[in-house]
Amino acid sequence: MAKFSHVIVRRPGKSLCDGITSAPELGKPIYEKAIEQHDAYIEALKQCDVDVTVLPAMEEYPDSCFVEDTAVITRCGAIIDNPGAGTRNGEAKEMEPTIRQFFDDDHIAHITAPGTLEGGDVMMVGDHFYVGRSARTNEEGIRQFIEILEGWGLSGSEVPLEYVLHLKTGVNYLEDNNMLVSGEFKTKPDFEKYNKVEIPEDEAYAANCIWVNGTVIVPEGYPTVLKAVQDLGYKTLTVDTSEYRKIDGGLSCLSLRF
Repeated sequence: MAKFSHVIVRRPGKSLCDGITSAPELGKPIYEKAIEQHDAYIEALKQCDVDVTVLPAMEEYPDSCFVEDTAVITRCGAIIDNPGAGTRNGEAKEMEPTIRQFFDDDHIAHITAPGTLEGGDVMMVGDHFYVGRSARTNEEGIRQFIEILEGWGLSGSEVPLEYVLHLKTGVNYLEDNNMLVSGEFKTKPDFEKYNKVEIPEDEAYAANCIWVNGTVIVPEGYPTVLKAVQDLGYKTLTVDTSEYRKIDGGLSCLSLRF
């Protein structure tokens, strides 16, 4: 089972209000509330026995607090992504100097154009990585990604997405063979061998929980999901991510955990 020792986060900037969204009806994020929620997120992570590297805000990139999309970090090395959203394309390059504080040249690889890949489409299950083929992660990006993994003795497989933005929007692995699934992921054959906990449609957003060293962090305000995770035997913490939901973000998006 994975044991995380490091987490990287980036503070949201005031430009957060201009982040990409598929749900404008939720309104624009309120910066002051977003900062408070980010503070609470960092505190929850620290309770999970990890060192947290906090990077400064980048106003030129409204979505840059969603660091998960900039890289995929495995036990063998880091893969710098090439985000598929045009406005986010420079974020991975900005993240690389921080990644290099933890990995040398031999343990850093890159997804290059025309391949695109965002970390929100990648779910680690032991040494296997499921990769969602989405509007942000394309066939060439997945091909490069799996080739890099196999060079490190790891493996990967493609999961076509139909309705959601990212793979981990609707499916998240909690270790111990347990998986939270919502929507289209309830019936995907890729995940048949796992103990699947089905999330009701009205709490689908909370399928995006994160496991950190035996504790599961759950979005605040989703009692059915919270109880389901507790019933699996995990210690839980809740964090309000309502301001990030307004720009298509959730718990996993806000950090790189390794």
